[in-house]
Amino acid sequence: MYIFAAAVVIATALASIAIWSPRRVTVKVVAVACAVLLMPTAYAAFVELMGAPKPERLEWFRGHGQDARVLGTRIREGEAIYLWLQFEGAAEPLSYRLPWSERIARQMSETMQRTRDTGENIRFRWAGRNREEDGSPLFYAEPPPPRPPKYGAEQQPETRPRAR
Repeated sequence: MYIFAAAVVIATALASIAIWSPRRVTVKVVAVACAVLLMPTAYAAFVELMGAPKPERLEWFRGHGQDARVLGTRIREGEAIYLWLQFEGAAEPLSYRLPWSERIARQMSETMQRTRDTGENIRFRWAGRNREEDGSPLFYAEPPPPRPPKYGAEQQPETRPRAR
């Protein structure tokens, strides 16, 4: 929503510059009309994109160095790989569209097969632009949480209060 507010502020600034510029009235009217038409167009684009998966190349703020938990996937062979990811610290999951790659699709389905039996979660490593040259896996099983420490007979925690 902040992006739309920024678009409105910029369009308003452009309209005010057009009004105060030393031009003919028709040029000023056309400039103000274009600025006014920019606002609903920006709002419609904002609303339209809210439900669509974001193309990977347009991700500028998240990812890149962050791993995410994979909540859902869909492969459309020859077209794209769709992911629903939950980043650490993010309030809601995000939907992404990766360009089609047979290697990535195979790696994703193999990781899903391995983790299906164990019930482990799948993680996605954001590789960035040089994905095809980098041989590192993009999908991997989430490591299990560390187990609580075991106490031996000599390391038993004290359960009674110490005398003073």
